[in-house]
Amino acid sequence: MSAHRPQLSLPRILEMNLGFLGLQFSFGLQQGNMGPIYSYLGADESQLPMLQLAGPITGLLIQPLIGAMSDKTGGKWGRRTPYFLFGALLCCIGLFAMPLSASLLMAVSLLWILDAGNNITMEPYRAYVSDRLNPNQRQAGFLTQSAFTGLAQCLAFATPSLLVGLGMNQDWVDSHNIPYTVRIVFWVGAVLSLVTIVWSVMRVPELPLTPAERAHIDAQPKGIGATIAEIGSAIREMPVAMRKLGVMSLFQWFGMSGYWTYAVYSIGRTVYQTAEPNSSAFHSAVLTNGLVAAFYNFIAFASAFVMVPLVRRAGPGPLHAACLAAGGIGMAVMPHVTSVGMLFVPAFGVGLAWGSIMGNPYAILTNSIPPARTGVYMGIFNMMIVIPMLVFAIVMSQLDLGIVKLGLGAYAGLLGNDPRNMLTVCGACLILAAVSVLWVREGRASATAPELAAA
Repeated sequence: MSAHRPQLSLPRILEMNLGFLGLQFSFGLQQGNMGPIYSYLGADESQLPMLQLAGPITGLLIQPLIGAMSDKTGGKWGRRTPYFLFGALLCCIGLFAMPLSASLLMAVSLLWILDAGNNITMEPYRAYVSDRLNPNQRQAGFLTQSAFTGLAQCLAFATPSLLVGLGMNQDWVDSHNIPYTVRIVFWVGAVLSLVTIVWSVMRVPELPLTPAERAHIDAQPKGIGATIAEIGSAIREMPVAMRKLGVMSLFQWFGMSGYWTYAVYSIGRTVYQTAEPNSSAFHSAVLTNGLVAAFYNFIAFASAFVMVPLVRRAGPGPLHAACLAAGGIGMAVMPHVTSVGMLFVPAFGVGLAWGSIMGNPYAILTNSIPPARTGVYMGIFNMMIVIPMLVFAIVMSQLDLGIVKLGLGAYAGLLGNDPRNMLTVCGACLILAAVSVLWVREGRASATAPELAAA
């Protein structure tokens, strides 16, 4: 095994994960701008979760299929590489066209293309890292991904404010009310999403399959039916640790979905006393939310490196619980902050949670699943991410299609159309996720792989 997977230096691990910079820059743009773009084009706040369904649904449908297919791919371009290169191209197209949206329907349609590209790329990329690294380097590999996630999203959120600082007018908008700062930052993202992934696969290519691996792939049944059957079989045989992580994911991703959707609207009300999306005050709220998000993503970036030695002592489970609790407290406090400067205090806790979310659960997961099924289990684990997002959209939103109404409308009903109440719910969800992850005994130092527990 050590001959097949040579130990990589930290610079090589950084290079192989550079593609996450472009991929997560794209996710950062979505988190910070899709809600405001929909609002600029006339959407109501209560409709936002339902309009964001592209990500959860494409993730639910695409990632398990792509993950299972990549496990059985053995062409000359590699097992994973064809998938995340094609996904990066789709992502590039979606990012370039999104700020040119002329209607709500156009923006929603482009989001489906963009999220399809992101989801085609995501799980094969994670599986590629697991394939390429020995178990004793996987924690560093996934926390490096977490670091690039924090850095990329920090840049994605901060760039509009940087453009304004360089002289662009924050109220300079096109005929559809979309600021030109949004157009420029999305076009930067389009370039990054493609260039960084190409760089990673060129500099740190996949290892060639061993004869045993190729024989295993050749022996597997092919076709969509076999792929679906493989997903079903993997779900039935799911390791206990992964089942327990599903409970944590329910609370964790419900809370994160609510925060990403409504943080900017909460800041608009508490700091700028506005709920009008086409006002200059709301443009200021969007920029402020970008700076706050850039800060917590920087914290995620920095804390990912700090967590490497800590996780060897405590294990990824208890460390993740502590970080989630810090994020939950931060989200619950944020709606009560009325000055820009003080927003960065609760954002520190959110950054700790986000840095841990992108690394520690995957460390528990990859050491509990069989290597031959890494792709399919990565895809199934993503189902545990997107199902809570679907639940969030259905519970909080209501969309009237004329023939049928979708969603329960809790945002308007139980929360009174107030995003500050939503952030309080999000904080409670992250604290419940912290309690849940303590149930995952496999994430404790004594239960992890010897390579991770040693130090």
